[in-house]
Amino acid sequence: MNNRTWKLAIAPALLMALAACSSNQGSAPAVSPSPGITAAPVEASAQPTEGPKVTPAPAEAADVTVGEIKQYEKIAISDWKDDNTVVLSKANDKLGPINSGELKGSYPQSLYFFHLDTGEFELIAEKEKMMLGDAKLSADQLFLLYSEFSLGDPAYNVMDLGSKKTFTIKGDTIGGAMGAEWADKDTVVGPAYSGGAYTATTSMKIAPVEGLDGEGLIVVRQIKDKIYYTSNSSNALQTLDLNTKEKAALPIDPAGNVIPSPDEEQMLVLQYKENTQSLLLSGTDGKNPRTLVEGAELGAISWSPDQRLIAYSVAIEDNGTTKNTLYVYDLSSDKSVQIAESNGTMTTSWSPSGKQLAYTERDDSGSSSSIVQLKY
Repeated sequence: MNNRTWKLAIAPALLMALAACSSNQGSAPAVSPSPGITAAPVEASAQPTEGPKVTPAPAEAADVTVGEIKQYEKIAISDWKDDNTVVLSKANDKLGPINSGELKGSYPQSLYFFHLDTGEFELIAEKEKMMLGDAKLSADQLFLLYSEFSLGDPAYNVMDLGSKKTFTIKGDTIGGAMGAEWADKDTVVGPAYSGGAYTATTSMKIAPVEGLDGEGLIVVRQIKDKIYYTSNSSNALQTLDLNTKEKAALPIDPAGNVIPSPDEEQMLVLQYKENTQSLLLSGTDGKNPRTLVEGAELGAISWSPDQRLIAYSVAIEDNGTTKNTLYVYDLSSDKSVQIAESNGTMTTSWSPSGKQLAYTERDDSGSSSSIVQLKY
C-alpha cells in the first residue's frame, strides 16, 4: 500500500516518580446555578436499546489478548461509573427537534447512565435545544463535568449528582472556560477566555490562577501542586508551582497536550514535529522523555487504571483516504496490539477494572461507541 504516513518507535520502559505536595486553590464568590437545566431524577428508564453488534476478536498480540467487541449505534460513551455502567450522550427525541441554526432538524443530545447488562438508559440531564456531552465523573463520582453547546463555543458545567444542582464555569474574573479537566475530586482546571487559567471547585467557587493572569494559554493541566501549560507565546511545556508561584520550563518543546498517569507520577505528552506527532512518556519533571509512538496524527490517548496499558489512535493516509487505527500499547512488553479501524475521529475511556475499553467514533453521520474486552 502506497502513501502510508506513519511509523511506530518502541523503546525500553521508563518509570519515573516525583513526589509533590497537595495544595488548596484560591476561590471567588459562589456562582448561582445556571437556569434551564432539567436534572431528571436518577431513575432507570424503560427505553430499550437494540442489541449491540458483535465483532470477532482480533488476533492475540504481545501479552494482551483482545476479546469480542460490541458496538452501540448513535451513542457517545465518555466515562464509566463501574464495570457495568457507562456515561454517554445521545439524541433525546422527547425534547423535540431543534428548529433553527446549524443544528436545525437535529434532536438535542442529553446525558445518561447506560446499564450494559439490561440495556436501560438512566437520564442524568437534559436541556432543550442544547447538545450535552463530553461528560466526566469526578474521582469520587459525586459530580459530573460536561459541555453544552448549540451555537458557537461550548460552555462547561458541573453537576452535583446528589442534589442535581448545576453551575456553569463563568464569571467576571475569568470570562468563561475555554476548556475543562478534573484536577482532583473537588476541582476543575482549564484555560480562561480572559487569559490565564482558572480553577472551579465543586462548591461553586471560581477563581483565576494567581501567577498566570493575562497569558493566552492553550494547554492547561494540573498534576498534584503544579499547573502544566503552554501559551500563545511559547509551545514549550512550562509549570507553575501553586505553593511557591515559581515558574519553570520543562525540556519538552513543543507540547500539544499533557495526559497525567492515574497516580500522577508520570505523564504522556503529545508533541508536534513538522509533519508527524510523537507520544512521549516521562516523569512529571519532563526529564529523559522517551518516544512510545510516532505518526502523522495521534489521538484517543488514555491510560488504563493500573497504568500498564495506553490507548492511542494513529491516522493512516492510504490512496487519499485517511483512517484512524486504534491500538493499545503494553508498557510491560513495549508492544502494541491493534484494536479497530475507523473513518472518523476517536476517543477512548477505560472501565475501572481496566478489562474493558470503550472507544467512540465520530464522523459526518454521527457517533457510535464500542466496548472491547481485554485480557492481560
